[in-house]
Amino acid sequence: MKINSISGYTCYVRDLDKTAAFYEALGFRPGKRDGNTVTMYVNWFSVVFVSAPDEDKKAFKKEANLEPRGAGLYINIKVVELDEFYQAVLDKGMKPSSEPRDWPNGNREFVLRDPDGYKLVFFEKK
Repeated sequence: MKINSISGYTCYVRDLDKTAAFYEALGFRPGKRDGNTVTMYVNWFSVVFVSAPDEDKKAFKKEANLEPRGAGLYINIKVVELDEFYQAVLDKGMKPSSEPRDWPNGNREFVLRDPDGYKLVFFEKK
């Protein structure tokens, strides 16, 4: 058994427009918008956001509305010059959950929650 790569993930969100604007402000590239989904990219990695209120598949409707979103999940995103990136986030009016901090594993990082509460960990390897 061998995993070749991870190409992306999918998240349910309350407001596609707000989510797309948030991720685009962080530097994600907008991709296809189709009905109740929007895809955002960093290089080849994709994140597909699905509108929870518009989920019409009965089997997925319950899961689409579970709270809290992404409990226990941290999405790690490597950046260049973390402190500059942190300042740019602040300059855009976003409110990180933490300030940049050095960790024993050699990472410097901070956490920012997206509009639905998903936790994004921006990090730089020191």
